[in-house]
This record gives sequence, C-alpha cells and structure tokens, in this order.
Amino acid sequence: MIGYGNSLRSDDRIGIRVAEIVADWHLPEVRSLSLTQLTPELAVDLAQIDLVIFVDACQTLDADVVRINSLKPLDSTKIRSHFGDPRAILSLTQAVYGKCPQAWWVIVPGVNFQFGDRLSPVAEKGVNLAIIQIRNLIAQNLPEQNLCTKEV
Repeated sequence: MIGYGNSLRSDDRIGIRVAEIVADWHLPEVRSLSLTQLTPELAVDLAQIDLVIFVDACQTLDADVVRINSLKPLDSTKIRSHFGDPRAILSLTQAVYGKCPQAWWVIVPGVNFQFGDRLSPVAEKGVNLAIIQIRNLIAQNLPEQNLCTKEV
C-alpha cells in the first residue's frame, strides 16, 4: 500500500495518514509506505509484488464519496522525474520489468489544502471510509489475513 501526499498541506496528507493506519495493522503480507510523491524508484518494488493500493487526496465537491479505481499502465512510457499518476509508475514497471501488479487507486475527498498539519472533518471521514475499502481489498486478495480483529 502506498499513501502519498504533502504532510504540510492539511488534507493533502490523507494518503500518508491512511498508510500509517494500515502499517499499524502489522499484517505480515502487507507493506505500507508513506511518501511525499511517487518516484521512478518504486518500479523496483512494484515488479516484485502481486497487488498495490495507491491512496491519494482529491479536492472535490462530493465530500462523501471515496473513489476506488482499478488501474492499468498508461500506454505511454515517457519517463519523468515526478509521477503524479500511479498509472505512470505502473507503465514504467511494465516497460522495465515486463510485468506489473494488480493495482487499485483509492481517492479520498479533501477540502482544505492550505498550509497545516491537521485533517479537516471531511478528510477524517474520508480516511475512515477509505480504511474500510482498503480492508475489503486486502481481505479479497489475501483471504488468509484475519482483518476482523484489527483496529482502525
């Protein structure tokens, strides 16, 4: 699981917060990363796994909807130094290693992207909704994990 965003821009830290929560579950088959941005070096790790869940914040008017999108690599393999779209990382992984994992993109609503280190109530609600969705994705793909006993 890769949660990314700017921890000094209020709700932009949603992905980081979700990654911290998932890391606290201490699931043996799940690795959780908190990153400021997606970088090309992630392709090395992605080539070695079967499933990745990306989590990011999105400024939206629909504050009650956490979107979950299945991802495929982009058609383009142009390498850039900053990857804002996880599909670009999947594309790079596919181009360099000839494979990439099944991927999901969890997009969580946020309303405050000003300087700050606190999540808004909208973002907090979105984090809780995202955790439920991520728990379900993990349970579907790693059925041997006992997620019922893990606290959110």
